Amino acid sequence: MTRSATQSAPSPAELAILKHLWAAGPQSAREVHTQVESETGWSYSTTRTLISRMTEKGLVERADVHGLSVFKAKVGKVALMGQMIRDFAANVLDLDGPLPATAFVNSRLFSEDEAEALTRLLEAETKDGEGEQ
Repeated sequence: MTRSATQSAPSPAELAILKHLWAAGPQSAREVHTQVESETGWSYSTTRTLISRMTEKGLVERADVHGLSVFKAKVGKVALMGQMIRDFAANVLDLDGPLPATAFVNSRLFSEDEAEALTRLLEAETKDGEGEQ
């Protein structure tokens, strides 16, 4: 993941779209809207504007498929969540050491393999000193 994509954490609204794109894969703005509308209450124009801003920020990328704009997450789930978790642990909880691996076991966001990869990422970066602020 590029540094420009991690300069600031995604907003809760952006995170809702990213979670959907990670789970569903590439989709049109209309398809994204149909899936997130019930939890967000957004109008289609709000969803479309948010996706456009996320494209500018480097969080999603756009491709044209048969004349239809399709969007997919440009940032990896494990890498972005690792950055957000490290930032939270350091800036909110004042933690310097590794987080327990069991913290991700029951997450609906991560598969077992992704939870293991996230744990390895957090442990490796803490050992290297990269996770410190």
